[in-house]
Amino acid sequence: MYRIHQIKLAIGEPKDKIPEKILKKIGGRDLFIKEWHIAKESIDARDKEHICWVYSVDFIVASRKNPKKNLRLPSAEKLRLEITPDLTYHPASPAARENGRGLKHRPVVVGMGPAGLFCALILAQAGYGPLVIERGKDVERRHHDVTQFWEKGKLLADSNVQFGEGGAGTFSDGKLTTGIKDVRIRKVLTEFVNAGGPEEILYKQKPHIGTDMLRLVVKNLRKEIIRLGGEVRFETRLEELLYEEGTCCIKGIRVRDLTQDREEVIDCQVTVLAVGHSARDTFRGLKKAEINMEQKPFSIGVRIQHPQDMIDIAQYGKPARQLGLPVADYKLNHRCSQDGPAQGRGVYTFCMCPGGQVIAASSQEGGVVVNGMSYHDRDSGTANSALLCDVRVSDFASEDVLAGVEFQEKYERLAFEAGRRQAEHGDGESNPYTPPRTTWGALRDGQSTEIEGCLPEFAVAAFREAMPYLGKKLKGFDMDDAVIKAVETRSSSPVRIIRDGNYEGSLKAGWVEDGQKLTGFYPCGEGAGYAGGITSAAVDGIRVAEAIISGWYFI
Repeated sequence: MYRIHQIKLAIGEPKDKIPEKILKKIGGRDLFIKEWHIAKESIDARDKEHICWVYSVDFIVASRKNPKKNLRLPSAEKLRLEITPDLTYHPASPAARENGRGLKHRPVVVGMGPAGLFCALILAQAGYGPLVIERGKDVERRHHDVTQFWEKGKLLADSNVQFGEGGAGTFSDGKLTTGIKDVRIRKVLTEFVNAGGPEEILYKQKPHIGTDMLRLVVKNLRKEIIRLGGEVRFETRLEELLYEEGTCCIKGIRVRDLTQDREEVIDCQVTVLAVGHSARDTFRGLKKAEINMEQKPFSIGVRIQHPQDMIDIAQYGKPARQLGLPVADYKLNHRCSQDGPAQGRGVYTFCMCPGGQVIAASSQEGGVVVNGMSYHDRDSGTANSALLCDVRVSDFASEDVLAGVEFQEKYERLAFEAGRRQAEHGDGESNPYTPPRTTWGALRDGQSTEIEGCLPEFAVAAFREAMPYLGKKLKGFDMDDAVIKAVETRSSSPVRIIRDGNYEGSLKAGWVEDGQKLTGFYPCGEGAGYAGGITSAAVDGIRVAEAIISGWYFI
């Protein structure tokens, strides 16, 4: 099967014209296309007068004289055709019994975000029957708790926008784009489709599922793990890692059943830690246990919201609905000057949600966090994205490994107080977790002390410097009445849990032998500092599962 690129269709032109376009490109009058599949679909809107769909297509060609035989094209290289790559996922080879790493107990996966889900799924498919523990609730009950939080301000510490089945991504845009290149991405997308996701994510240039579909998908992934012999325990929180101090091997974990407030020790030799970037109590427990971690830079900022039509017009020339196109998105960035108050920091948009909404995403009492979310049809009429500025470890108050966590908590508390003051003055809602808000014009002109008060000075300076440049890149982005809501602190983890080439963690230098490996302990995903979104977290979960399968056998 060949792959051809740059097959173009005008807006409104049906996809069944694709075979005709392929034949026109390869120049074969006596040929016909026996079979074809879209490999990639994107929009070219550089010329707003001639916007078109652009496709990469996999196809089989045959001669009309011998239609049963697939034809090899001698001019394939000249036509810039490729052989369709084999994207079949090949499971890891099971460990040999001679390697000495036998499993008496099933592996335990802590956390049911993308990393934990896919790690558990691969382990289950390999016959390891993993036990998955999740501090939050199943997705149906979690959705109820999150709705109560948004409507009434009732925040539950272990069931919220950050914690529960599916992780933080469940209440997001469900964006599946990623900056990584890995053969496992196709496996992730295929499993999403098998679990009820739309088939279009297999070929869209910027695939997304949406929060409504994600709730179905994560539930079906859980059911598949159980069908394959795994077990899932909700409302079960990790309290402590247990290991042999002499041999530095995991021997179990101590957990708390939150429904009965009862502790239990689970024996295991393999623990995968996939807790997400907001499990701050877990990070503190790891520090106490002398797990080897380091500070990690991240970003801080706000959510900025515009009318979706404005974004569409800037990108397409007209509203998307008039053209029959999906709502438009954007990705912007600017590097501030080195000698200004922003000190050369990067400003960029992140997790852009076309047709979405800004949501409160708190997970700690007395703190406000914002995020973006959208449904699959993206029809809210507004567009939003994070507007972020990079935070350096030198900005932290100390060299403590959790100083980044404390940095985040500081500004989340300030945002909570700012929102409460706005409500007291009649400028906000009665829900205590309603994010403080303003407009870009007010923030630019120094007329929004509440928002300025819940951001570092360098971030405010960076936004003021960057916005005129971003407005030139996307017309209207710096409009005066663009809505600003604060504060966004959870773009990535503020720590990295050190792991070796086999994905295993270690104990802090000075506690035992310098950087002693903690055998059977696998930090994983976004919370451990090794991913940045749904897809990359899922891929990291697969990598860790492969390391376990390749390194451990059942006794």
